Formats: sequence, structure tokens, C-alpha cells
Amino acid sequence: MSIHPIDISIVVLYLITVVVIGIYISKRASQNLDTYFLAGRSVPWYILGISNSSSMFDITGTMWLVLMFLVYGVKGAWIPWIWPTFNQIFLMIYLSIWIRRSNVLTGSEWITTRFGEGKGAELSRISVLLFAMISVIGFLAYAFQGIGKFASVFFPYNVAPEVYAIIFMGITTVYVVLGGMYSVVFTDLIQFTLLTIVSIVIGIIAFNRVSPEALYQSVPDGWFDLSFGWKLDLDWSELIPAANSQIASDGWNLFTIFFMMMIFKGMLISVAGPTPGYDMQRILASKTPKEAGLMSGIVSICQIPRWFMIVGVTTLALVFFSNDLIAMGDKVDFELVLPWVINEFLPVGLVGFVLAGMLAAFMSTFDSTVNAGAAYLVNDLYKRYINPNASSQIYIKASYISSFLIVGIGIIFGFMSESVNSVTQWIVSGLFGGYTAPNILKWHWWRFNGFGYFSGMVAGVAAALIIPIILPELSPLNAFPFILLFSGFAGILGSLFTKPDNEKTLMEFYKNIRPWGLWSPILKKINSTDNTIKQNTNFLNDLLNIVVGMIWQISLVLIPINLLVYKYSAFFFSLIIAIITTLFLKKNWYEKLDSEF
Repeated sequence: MSIHPIDISIVVLYLITVVVIGIYISKRASQNLDTYFLAGRSVPWYILGISNSSSMFDITGTMWLVLMFLVYGVKGAWIPWIWPTFNQIFLMIYLSIWIRRSNVLTGSEWITTRFGEGKGAELSRISVLLFAMISVIGFLAYAFQGIGKFASVFFPYNVAPEVYAIIFMGITTVYVVLGGMYSVVFTDLIQFTLLTIVSIVIGIIAFNRVSPEALYQSVPDGWFDLSFGWKLDLDWSELIPAANSQIASDGWNLFTIFFMMMIFKGMLISVAGPTPGYDMQRILASKTPKEAGLMSGIVSICQIPRWFMIVGVTTLALVFFSNDLIAMGDKVDFELVLPWVINEFLPVGLVGFVLAGMLAAFMSTFDSTVNAGAAYLVNDLYKRYINPNASSQIYIKASYISSFLIVGIGIIFGFMSESVNSVTQWIVSGLFGGYTAPNILKWHWWRFNGFGYFSGMVAGVAAALIIPIILPELSPLNAFPFILLFSGFAGILGSLFTKPDNEKTLMEFYKNIRPWGLWSPILKKINSTDNTIKQNTNFLNDLLNIVVGMIWQISLVLIPINLLVYKYSAFFFSLIIAIITTLFLKKNWYEKLDSEF
């Protein structure tokens, strides 16, 4: 496969444009750390939401979702819950509002809001910094795998995928370093526009080129079903035998058990709140707590175009590339389906725009990840422990160095990773398991202190790193409960064997954040001098909105899916459900958002 010079020119023009944007806004971005990492908290919520959605629309994740949808069919709509994608609903309903009230720069700095100062709080900040660096490097290794595979299919040079990955990661790093969060947001808007156009074009091509009859002949019984029984009951033996091998390697043939594990893990991760990455940075960059909630809400809407691309690419591949996939035998690489389809079905000129859009998908995730990682290194390590009294310009220069350092380490680990799928599952199931327990407890139990948080985080991250080594046959999803229990047990013991946190810190936290949970002793202390602070009684209403929000989100996903697989009755049903749930959330969530937020 090769790319026409016209298409190469379009891609090069796009790359030059984003670098020029970084240079143009570098002066505005480099005023201080707040402008560099949070764009001065001056960006409207809807732009931040589009930017956040663009960061989630990554090339590596899209390749993985194409693989999942091809193998699992319409049931593949559930599989993104493994991240879980419905965490955006928890953020929308209440968590983004809680987080933004802290008015800090990073998730690590947020620890001071909860645990105050002292040895326990200091250890907690260090543990968040450690987790942030491990997760950022993991995501960069994940991006490295995807962009290398994608680019090597198109560009007309006999170059290893790793070389392309280094080239594109290097270019992206330049504009991130120059423009900080301003650069990330502005280029994300361009990237989201490109991605939306690209996705709709691919969806239209698939709708016109793939007939319902041809698609039905290319998939096994049950492929079109959203529902499932105890077993998956998808047999690819007569069509693409390697797909059965993929199901076996995933370990998801007992799909009900997989679904229950996914819900169990996803709910806990969502209650814990966002990990210290680009999602957290967008929340902290919002103008107000209310806008933070609205920003998280629009993300689910902005993800709709992505599914036109995923389903369009999948249906084209099933109808026109099945023989190629069969010919590859047991060595089939499903992750190459996306670039194959683009190369085969798009005309000269449009391929260039599509490639620019897909590079944008990579760059929008990569730039946000690097920006978030640098924020932690500079604000929570260099500024706090090494050079606390430096000028803003020194900190900005340190941010430049940190960005390049993070990218370099990410590339090294990218060489060590085996595939997109393996890195994806390790990040979402293994590493996040080490984060979940202490971050649930920090919100909902007053007695959980800084020492407990540190113990839980370190134990969880250690378990996430060690279990794959000592139990390589255990899947990341199945390892999650063990990591969770180990982390939670360590966190509770660490809290009970040490003194509670400063009472004044806990009182200020409750006054400011107002979480629901086990906070009665602290509320009584507050009410002894201030009766205006009331208990948060929104738990049941928040829970109802979360359930409705999850239905709303999955219905938005199913609208493009059902349209492109010609399930028109299901399409209209999904559309009606989306409208009903939207009206419910408008009445029961949006209209109740306190105007003071």
C-alpha cells in the first residue's frame, strides 16, 4: 500500500499548521503555570468538552474498537464500558463539580484539599505523582503501538513502524511544548472537525457500498444482536476462524460473566473519579464547577461521530477484506483493518484529509497526555520539592524539559509493548485497579487519611505491576478484583493504624466539597458552630440520574451502529430512547444545577 503525493502534501500541510499554532500562541501560554497547563481557566465549557472528546477519539483506541466490533458485532457497543466510558456520566452528574471546587492545578495538588499538610498528605501527593507518571507512560506506549502500525501501511517508504511512531510523536511534542493547554485546545478543535468529517464520510461510503445482504453473509448468527446469553454464541469457524481465536484469547466467551465483571469494575472506577490525566486537567481548567459538569456532559454527545467511523470501517472490512483476513491464517492482525479500508475505499485527496484526521486522533490524545504528565512533574515535583521559589519562566522551561523527558520514556516502553490490545487491557483493568479503592475511600469516609491513601495507592500500583509477572495467564480484567482488594485492605489498615487527619482540614473539605458518604462526625463538628452547612442528601437523585445517563449514553452509541448495520427498527428505538432520556436529564439534572456553581 502507498499514498499519493497529493495526500502526502495534505498531511504535511496539516502537520505544519499545528506546529505554527503552537508557535503563535506560545507567548500567551507561557505567562505562568496556570496559563500553560490550564489555559488560565478561561476556555468555555463546550470548547473544553470538544477538546476532551477529541482526546478520547484516539487512533489506537479506534483500531482496537474496530477489532472489537468486527469480532463481537453489535455487542461490541458494550465493550467500551471496560474503560469505562460511562465514567463521563458520573463526572457529569456530580464528580466534576466536586473536583472543580478545589481550585487547584493538578490531581496531586488536590490531595492537599482532602488531607491537608503533614507527612501523610505529603506521601499521598507522591503516590499520586507516581501513579500519574506510570499511567501517562503506559498511555504513551499504547499510542506508540497504534500510530506506528497505522502509518506504516500508508507511507511509501520501507520504514519500520517504530520510526513513524517516533516521527509523529516528535512533531506533536513540539506544539505541545510551545503552546501548553492553549495549544492542545486550539488544535483539538481543528482535529475534532477533521475527525467528524472523516467519520461521516467513511460512514456514508460504507452505507452506499455495503449491501445488507452482503453483510449478513459475512457474519455469523448473533452478530447483529445487542443482547446476549450466558455464552457469547458467536461461531466464526465457517467465515474467519481467527476471530474465534481472538475471542478465546480475550477470555470473554462467557459473556455474561465478562459483562458483570465489566460493570463491577466500571462502577467502582467511576465512583473513584478520574485518574490524574487529561480528563482531570480539563475539569480543573473549567471556569466554574457547574461548567465542569456541563463539559463532562457534552463529551458523550461528541463521541457519536467516532462510531460512524468504527462501524463503517468494520462493515467494509467484513464484506471486502474477509478473504484477506482468512489468508493470513492464525497470524491475522485485525488491528490493520482500519488502514486497509482507508487505503482501499477513499479517492486521492480525500485520503489525505482522512490521514490528517486520523493523525489528529492520535495527536489529540497524545498532546493531552503529555501536557497532563508535564503538569505533575513540574508542579508536584520540581516546584514543590526542588525549586519552590523560581520564576514563572523557569517553571515554563522545566515544563518543556519534562514534556520531552516523558515522551522519551514513553517511546522506550512503546518498543517493549506487544500490541495495542495487550496494552489497552493492562491499562484499563490492571493499572486502574490499583487506583480505585483509595480514591473511593477518599471521597466517602472521613477516617481515611493520608497514610491510608499512600498505602492503598502504593499497594495497588505494585500489585498491578507484579501480578502480570507472577500470573501471566491471568487476564487483566480477572486480575482487577485481586488488585482492588489488596489496595483497599492496605489503605484501610494504613488509616486505622495512624491518627486521623487534621480536624480543621476535614471540616474545610466537607464545607467546600460536600460529598455524600460517611461524614457524620465531621458534619456534627461543623454544625456545633455553623448550622448553615447541611448534609448532602443528593445520593439517591444522583444515582437515578447516573442510571438514566448510562442509558442515554449507550443509546447515543447505538444510533449510528444500528443505522450502518441496517437495523432500522432498532435505530428508531435508540433515537426515541435518546430523546426521552435527554428530556429527563434536562429536568432532573440540568435544571437543578445550582447557579452559584
